[in-house]
Formats: sequence, C-alpha cells, structure tokens
Amino acid sequence: MIDYLSSEISSYWHILWVLLKTPFLHSSLIWGIVPLYFGWLLNEFTSDKRSFNTAIQTGFSFLWAGLHWSQIYFQKDRDLSLIFRNGLPTITIMVTVLVLIIGAMGFISGIRKKYPKYCSFLGHARFANYFMITIFAMQSNYLAWTWDRLIAIVGFSVPVWIAVHFIFKPLRWKA
Repeated sequence: MIDYLSSEISSYWHILWVLLKTPFLHSSLIWGIVPLYFGWLLNEFTSDKRSFNTAIQTGFSFLWAGLHWSQIYFQKDRDLSLIFRNGLPTITIMVTVLVLIIGAMGFISGIRKKYPKYCSFLGHARFANYFMITIFAMQSNYLAWTWDRLIAIVGFSVPVWIAVHFIFKPLRWKA
C-alpha cells in the first residue's frame, strides 16, 4: 500500500515538474511565464490581509496570462479546432475568457479601491499565480489538458501553499 502511494505521488510529482519546466523549454513562452513567477513572488511579500494592492497585482497577473494565451487565437493561418471542437468552445478558450474577466475585475477593483458585490476575494488571491503558472503550458497549447495534469495541479496545491506560506511568512510586510 505504501509502495503504491509512493509510486502515485512520484508519478504526479513528475507530471507537475513537466508542467513547470515546459514553458522554459520554449522561448515564445518565457516572456509570458517569467512575469507570473515575479508576480507570485511579489504577492507573497504582501500582507495576509485583504488589500487593493493584492487585487491589482493579481488582476495584472491574470490579465497578463490571459492576453498571452489569447494571442494564439489571433495568429494568421490558425486552425479553428483550437477554439471549437464539435461546435463547443474548448477548455482553453473557456479558461482564457474566465481568467481575463477575473483579471479585469481584480485590476479595476484595486485601482478604484472598491470591490464589486461578493468579489472581495480578489484582494486575497495571493496564491492564484500558482494556478496560472501550472496551467500555463496547457493553456498555451504546448501540452494537452488531461485529468492527470489537473489532479497533479490540485493535489500539490495545498502542500505548495503551506510551504510557500511558511517560507515567506517571516519576510511578509505587515499591514
């Protein structure tokens, strides 16, 4: 049982590692991924409390990723199968649209210093860049969306969040 569990964890760790290293293997993705790592680092230095600065940082990161992902849909000679399969939008287009909407809401909320009703979570979204970074290669169509990749992203999110929280806690600015 322990060997099986260890084997599964190792397998999903390898999947996560592939998700993290793939953007650095393609020069066209580096300009999109590096600002997300930088944004995550900046976000981790901000206070634990909800803030408009965090909303601006998160909004910018989401807009940056969403705009990077959406550029593939506007390239010349691009096949429409990237956008539609069997007449329905693909997961990549749905995620891109959602990320752009959340990014715009966060960025505008931070600038206006006012959250829309039920959207104050935008000021707490420090860890959101983890998800942008881990789905980056899939959203850029360099890797396919699979259940194993999604399980690896979600499965390691809590351990990564705990590790990052305790690493940066002594360095975090107090509000």
